[in-house]
Amino acid sequence: MRGHSSKEFSEMNIPLTSAEGQFGGYDNNSNASLNSPSYSQPHSQYPPNSSSTAGSGKVHKPPSAFKSFLSNFTSNSSANQEGIRIIYLNNPERNSQGKYLHNRISTSKYNYFTFLPKFLFEQFSKYANIFFLFTACIQQIEGVSPTSRYATAVPLVVVLFATAIKEVMEDFKRHTSDSETNARKSKVLQGNTFVPKAWHSIKVGDIVRVEGGEPFPADLVLLSSSEPEGMCYIETSNLDGETNLKIKQALPETATLITPLDVSQLGGSIKSEQPNNSLYTFEGTLVMNGSHGHPKEIPLDPTQILLRGAVLRNTNWVYGVVIFTGHESKLMRNASATPIKRTSVERMTNVQIIFLFGILLAMSVASAIGNMVITNKNIEQLSYIETKTSSWADFGLSILTFLILYNNLIPISLMVTMEVVKFWQAQLINSDLDMYYEKTDTPALARTSSLVEELGQIEYIFSDKTGTLTCNEMEF
Repeated sequence: MRGHSSKEFSEMNIPLTSAEGQFGGYDNNSNASLNSPSYSQPHSQYPPNSSSTAGSGKVHKPPSAFKSFLSNFTSNSSANQEGIRIIYLNNPERNSQGKYLHNRISTSKYNYFTFLPKFLFEQFSKYANIFFLFTACIQQIEGVSPTSRYATAVPLVVVLFATAIKEVMEDFKRHTSDSETNARKSKVLQGNTFVPKAWHSIKVGDIVRVEGGEPFPADLVLLSSSEPEGMCYIETSNLDGETNLKIKQALPETATLITPLDVSQLGGSIKSEQPNNSLYTFEGTLVMNGSHGHPKEIPLDPTQILLRGAVLRNTNWVYGVVIFTGHESKLMRNASATPIKRTSVERMTNVQIIFLFGILLAMSVASAIGNMVITNKNIEQLSYIETKTSSWADFGLSILTFLILYNNLIPISLMVTMEVVKFWQAQLINSDLDMYYEKTDTPALARTSSLVEELGQIEYIFSDKTGTLTCNEMEF
């Protein structure tokens, strides 16, 4: 078993969750120009009713001012939300007017604003914590609790605080990995020279130079390469799991641009589809400034697309134009948000908590009934404790009192013990020498301690080929 180091703790390891993104077929019409009739409905994340409905006989009302105001905060990018995306070559001023999404990515589970609601929702989805919160609340009722008001509240707060510290420590690793990824350097064309620039500073429309062995910082349109006819080879194992190299080829019109000066003199624009999660399709048009002021339109297809997450192999360098950045790249469009996962042990514990609570409630009701019967029957003999005849109102309060008395039937120490065991199991995995890969100095890394008990519980393995179960090593 080979682990991952913290340097590989990035969006490259995010599983693809979209069926279209994983198995989308090649579009036979991808060579068509965006100006052709076949591109009347481009791929987009927006619903069909947001496009034009001319000829349908229906007239849609324009969006209200309130909806237009909200769209500024809910949309991924405010540029060209409908139709095509126009990217200008060597014209950062015009591209900046589009207000495209930045190239910074985040794969963390929490941030400053979402930590508290997400953490509390996750913790109180555990039935034991709900029970302890209920017990702590009824202990605050005067005359009901036979114990201290803080007998359950303080241990519950301590447990939640310890769990919060663990979650913060684990999510801090994700933030650190994201920072390392965003701080990687790529060469970006400025004037007629390429200068190093951090990935998070790369913008739509930038022309970048990627060296051999480097990952692509964003989704690019291939312009030229060090190989003849603008060919290059890429490895997409981080996208689709395939280790075989794939061939990409630039357009003949741009394959001759092999110097920074040539690329800096390139003029025109790229008409692109809107960001989507299809890894194997692309529709676009390269509009080059032709002679006598007549633009030349050249269709683009997936052969010219270099996706973020892929790695350049067997090629010294390539030039490419950034078309999709950050969370608008196809890799990040296929990445799902960090889910709240439930282990089999946790699900089993929830069922047992419900069963124990049923027993606890039955015992409390029986004890309350016995208390009311004995009190009403022997009221004269109990005068020394200044009691009175028990009523139905007292019966309800008696149930709450006995719930507090018997609440140790569901021990809060069980939750503490489970969290401590999970944490130390994760530490043992991180320090396991049997899972240490000496060649690359890569130890095992448990990204979260919440799922360690799921290890070793695999019952079936479905494989499409025998090579999946062997160690395929390719040397470049």
